[in-house]
Amino acid sequence: MTGNESPTGRDLTELLSAVQNLLLDAPRVEQFLTELAKLAADVVEPPASCGITTSYDGQPRTIVSSDPRAAQVDEGQYAGGWGPCVHSLATGEVVEIADQESDPRWPEYRVHAIALGVRSSLSLPLSVNGEVVGAMNLYDFDEPEAFDIQNRRRAETFAAQASTALTLALRQAHDAELADQLEQALATRSVIDQAVGILMAQQRCAADQAFALLRKHSQNNNLKLRTVAERLVAKVSGQPAPQVAAFQRRPNGAGGEPRPGLNGGGAGASPGASRRG
Repeated sequence: MTGNESPTGRDLTELLSAVQNLLLDAPRVEQFLTELAKLAADVVEPPASCGITTSYDGQPRTIVSSDPRAAQVDEGQYAGGWGPCVHSLATGEVVEIADQESDPRWPEYRVHAIALGVRSSLSLPLSVNGEVVGAMNLYDFDEPEAFDIQNRRRAETFAAQASTALTLALRQAHDAELADQLEQALATRSVIDQAVGILMAQQRCAADQAFALLRKHSQNNNLKLRTVAERLVAKVSGQPAPQVAAFQRRPNGAGGEPRPGLNGGGAGASPGASRRG
């Protein structure tokens, strides 16, 4: 038996290869992360429960778990800011609890973990270029000292691979969120431009004066500027305000980062776009 194999568990090389395949095959970030947690649970023998914690808006959060019990153990640590996964995320240290019933650290967490049946655990930081981007938390519910030297080495090797994968997944999620924001901004600007054009024709005024009329109506009626514009366009045209083409992510050249793009080409900013937001 090699150092990459456990007596009955999956080959470590197979698991590491599966992480790479997930990046290529998973259609959504959520699915990728869920499958990553399931793979991590199989790294040790016998399989453990796995939760993956990261920081979101400055707060620790379990983004995925292999099963509900792992998420419950993770989330019980967040309110008080204590426990192995929170400590690993904050410090970049590996935290092993050989026997949950006798471990003196984090007494409040110990009560919570024992109530959920945790016997031992291993929390490993997920780091890229010296920056901790998450923590991989493995929980055993069967016996103390479940993470022997071989299991720990396998888990550490997998965590190093998962660190890069998690960074890429979070970047994709950020890019998708940015694309949504850009799409909303473009849709808002488009309908406002249409409404300004209508008012310029109706009132025989300049663009700045027409925009001021829209903004005044928005403030007086406590409505969003986009809502006022949509209603005006719909009233004049007799149809709902048309929606702009959706953003699509596409490669930025060979091997480049994904970036937002428009069907049919890019769109430049129109005068006054920054003013209107």
